[in-house]
Amino acid sequence: MDQGTQNRKGSRYAVLCSVVTSMISIIFGYDTGVMSGALIFIREELGISDTQQEVLAGILNVCALVGSLVAGRTADYIGRRYTISLASILFLVGSVLMGYGPNYGLVMAGRCVAGVGVGFALLIAPVYSAEISSAEARGFVASLPELCIGIGILLGYIVNYLLGKLPLKLGWRLMLGLAAVPSLALAVGILAMPESPRWLVVQGHLAKAKNVLLQVSDSEEEAELRFREIKSAAGIDEDCTEEMVKGSRNSSGEGVWKELIWRPSYPVRRMLIAAVGIHFFEHATGIEAVMLYSHRIFKKAGVTSKDKLLLATIGIGVTKVSCLIMATFYLDRIGRRRLLFISTTGMIFSLTLLGFSLTMVEKSHEKLEWALVLSLVFTYVYVGFFNLGLAPVTWVYGSEIFPLRLRAQGASIGVAVNRLTNATISMTFITIYNAITIGGVFFLFAGSSVLAWLFFYFFLPETKGKALEEMEMVFSKKSQRNATAETETGQNV
Repeated sequence: MDQGTQNRKGSRYAVLCSVVTSMISIIFGYDTGVMSGALIFIREELGISDTQQEVLAGILNVCALVGSLVAGRTADYIGRRYTISLASILFLVGSVLMGYGPNYGLVMAGRCVAGVGVGFALLIAPVYSAEISSAEARGFVASLPELCIGIGILLGYIVNYLLGKLPLKLGWRLMLGLAAVPSLALAVGILAMPESPRWLVVQGHLAKAKNVLLQVSDSEEEAELRFREIKSAAGIDEDCTEEMVKGSRNSSGEGVWKELIWRPSYPVRRMLIAAVGIHFFEHATGIEAVMLYSHRIFKKAGVTSKDKLLLATIGIGVTKVSCLIMATFYLDRIGRRRLLFISTTGMIFSLTLLGFSLTMVEKSHEKLEWALVLSLVFTYVYVGFFNLGLAPVTWVYGSEIFPLRLRAQGASIGVAVNRLTNATISMTFITIYNAITIGGVFFLFAGSSVLAWLFFYFFLPETKGKALEEMEMVFSKKSQRNATAETETGQNV
């Protein structure tokens, strides 16, 4: 083994920890993807209405809203690892209830339990990944949960296609119940991973934090530097002993809400606006409508058979995962802002053309092959651009910008807004397109993407390469354009 390989052991271990943690995101992604196809069969067997379908699809996110608000305080109180384990147990219970599902009420109950688990998972996986990685690799590591969501969605689509051939009463129940297996494995397996060193410092476990940093850093010097920066950010004096820290600190997250919402400092206020805004626009631009109701969109475009509908949704999953893989490697090279601008520009273009092609299909009295092809192509293009930037950046950005003392509960506010917006879209999509046509909905999403582009330009400073402990300085700058100019000038010197 050469010296270069030995020197990368720590960062590779940090990536391994993030990969294991991100299994929770695969389970969540699977639950989202598999429900898209399962709805076809649930509707057929249980005879549910369009409104019941919307509620079943969207209730996951309503419950995730509750879960995300509770998860921040929970993560501060019991730690990042045990919070991931708790989320896995919730997924396990929810999957068993949905897989059993003799009636609509019990399927809903299982979906609600799994939804609370989603709220926990969406908060804790990126926060843990960001806290355990170095600044140089944080974009890659913290984007792994979003990549794993994409992999889970693709797996859900594939399982839909394979199990859709089984008898009606068995097929969709197996689709929904399979997630119980990895949930159980993760609930136990995550306990073998190290705790977040930043959480350990806040709790006063300085020796344990130092040991973890030695494991996830590439040298003792790097571990020592990161240890000093974390202690400084946590307000711990260099000469404090572990006993002194434990005896003097309030480490359960109390008082955080006042500092976040009631009396925020200027940089914290900007952080909160940035986190809430990016989480809102991730779903206000319509991705959940495509991921959950792709079979309806393709059916409107002219695809009719169940097999072809399920195959077309697999294409969405493949596009999503491919672009997320690309994004994970470019987040730390290109930067968060540039990827967001590329992503939202492509989304505006593709959503406009998707709205146009679906409008042409709907207004025509005969089958338009060219409009069908355009609808399929620009659905995939939209999914591609979304996952090239907005999808991974949202979760990396929201998990990295808050100061250590505010991170878990600050990120939980962003996740709550994310789930609320997601629930609104998923529970109203059918109703809205019945009111303004399906093409009109995508024109609406295109307009929302324009607003998103403007918001990112004015409110989101670049965080690429910045240590977590530097974020207050980044958000202290009064002018985003000046801050960007300073960054570019520094890079050119």
